[in-house]
Amino acid sequence: MELGLYLIGNCKMGAWHDLISVRKDHAVHSIDLGLPGSMSKSGVPLSIDCSSLNRAYPRPDPRPSRLSHRHSGGAWEGLGMEDKGEVKCIKFSLENKILAVQRTSKTVDFSNFIPDSSQLEYTQECKTKNANILGFCWTSSTEIVFITDQGIEFYQVLPEKRNLKLLKSQNINVNWYMYCPEGAVILLSTTVLGNVLQPFYFRAGTMSKLPKFEIELPAAPKSTKLSLSERDIAMATIYGQLYVLFLRHHSRTSNSTGAEVVLYHLPREGACKKMHILKLNRTGKFALNVVDNLVVVHHQDTETSVIFDIKLRGEFDGTVTFHHPVLPARSIQPYQIPVAGPAPVTSQSPIPCKLYSSSWIVFQPDIIISASQGYLWNLQVKLQPIVNLLPDKGRLMDFLLQRKECKMVILSVCSQMLSESDRATLPVIATVFDKLNHEYKKYLDAEQSYTTAVEAGPSRCSPLLKRPVRTQAVVDQSDMYTHVLSVFTEKKEMPHKFVIAVLMEYIRSLNQFQITVQHYLHELVIKTLVQHNLFYMLHQFLQYHVLSDSKPLACLLLSLESFYPPAHQLSLDMLKRLSTANDEIVEVLLSKHQVLAALRFIRGIGGHDNISARKFLDAAKQTEDNMLFYTIFRFFEQRNQRLRGNPNFTPGRTRQW
Repeated sequence: MELGLYLIGNCKMGAWHDLISVRKDHAVHSIDLGLPGSMSKSGVPLSIDCSSLNRAYPRPDPRPSRLSHRHSGGAWEGLGMEDKGEVKCIKFSLENKILAVQRTSKTVDFSNFIPDSSQLEYTQECKTKNANILGFCWTSSTEIVFITDQGIEFYQVLPEKRNLKLLKSQNINVNWYMYCPEGAVILLSTTVLGNVLQPFYFRAGTMSKLPKFEIELPAAPKSTKLSLSERDIAMATIYGQLYVLFLRHHSRTSNSTGAEVVLYHLPREGACKKMHILKLNRTGKFALNVVDNLVVVHHQDTETSVIFDIKLRGEFDGTVTFHHPVLPARSIQPYQIPVAGPAPVTSQSPIPCKLYSSSWIVFQPDIIISASQGYLWNLQVKLQPIVNLLPDKGRLMDFLLQRKECKMVILSVCSQMLSESDRATLPVIATVFDKLNHEYKKYLDAEQSYTTAVEAGPSRCSPLLKRPVRTQAVVDQSDMYTHVLSVFTEKKEMPHKFVIAVLMEYIRSLNQFQITVQHYLHELVIKTLVQHNLFYMLHQFLQYHVLSDSKPLACLLLSLESFYPPAHQLSLDMLKRLSTANDEIVEVLLSKHQVLAALRFIRGIGGHDNISARKFLDAAKQTEDNMLFYTIFRFFEQRNQRLRGNPNFTPGRTRQW
């Protein structure tokens, strides 16, 4: 059985000189499996660090190279680039207007791809004497960072002047570096062992030095050589926070064998802190991806992957939280490579792709490259297969509520646990409802706070205030009614006591979180009770206010009078409690020819001086009770005498209502 991981968006990659542009620069690095490199996550087009691909694709004979570039209009055109030597790294700026090419360890060449601008190259040499450039990263459309073995240099590119301006530099011995574009943070490996990491944060032309931190190595190194490799480090944004992930091949504890992934939280302010440890419980070659805030660890020897979710409860020892895989190890869904070529050839069966190959190159957050086959994929998580792999419904719901595309899967889980074959116990169902309504309530509170702030006016409203985003984790009453509860109540084979218990459990959960229950849920309960002739239970629910008062509910009760006569009085009592349904009460009483009761009700609320006599007199006449008609007529004569000093009706007075 597959884990629910699958590869999408295969992109056939050509030789090193068939380069394509980038929408956004993502300079991130592979871990352990495959080759070190730098690539962006934006589908196609991509920027490519040729230092890795040159090892996968032999460099052809020297000749003028061509690369593709797409203008804003979407058309691709070939652009000539003179061959000045081996290309170590080549990247477009974030808006694809400037191309940077590193061919030597001392300089980086630039070319403008701006309309009506010269495409002549201009060169920037690193400022530090005797330094070698390890690589470079675009931090904005016109800002670039050179990383050398002796420090870091932050430049502003001036395409009109065809030169660069040094904004800031920092001298520090560097072993290797890593860049996370989502957090705009560059991580430098320093010291002899390489386990002291120095982060720098970039924003709007500024470079900030963050507190350095030390990676705990598995054991005290026996030599003074570099002990921490960039293969064992990754940076990724998980649940909106930037983490440094360290693949430690041997645990520091004596009672634990196998590798583990240590997560260090890297905040914008304050020191980096070790927060989580993911227990792999196996050894060998690993690679990491981060997909939908999940850490996916691939194991080459067993050709399986495991998923970790740091939001799920783990084992906290007072310092860090230990996590085990959410699910048992499973393989990525098999992938078939389509056969390219003429029609007779393409009719052949697709070729199975070798998964977990030693030629795989893995990039953050979710890119996998097969260097031997020349394909690039995005890794994604399928949620539906996971439903049957995680039997604990509470933990399953905690997992699903954190995923981006979760709503329909959550609703299917709710339907499944209410089915005859997989029916869950009421405590489990209550737990699921509470978890759903907890998220629902958080969204309602955020929406209410936003509305209140907006109504307070711009003077009191923060400029940073944003309307809360309704994620798919918000499963409201309409969703539950439409996709789960209304379908559930139609199942004939389900015991009616269980059906009613489930409906009341959902209403109980809504009330617990102080969420106003919509009338259609109460109507569903009443219809279910009536369908099974449980009128005594209906009476108790109404008498003890288990079902909230509402006009639609009162009208529904009126319609049940022929099946259950007390429903008429229950409806009137409900309307009276609402205090906003006086007109409806009068209408109900008059429709039942209870004219005197309607008149007494109007007098009781002090509205008898404003009512029209015509409606009451017509209702009294329809009863064919002369004494009743006389009584009503005398009441309105006395009212006329009291209000106007004359018992007679004025023209049109009896027609008012």
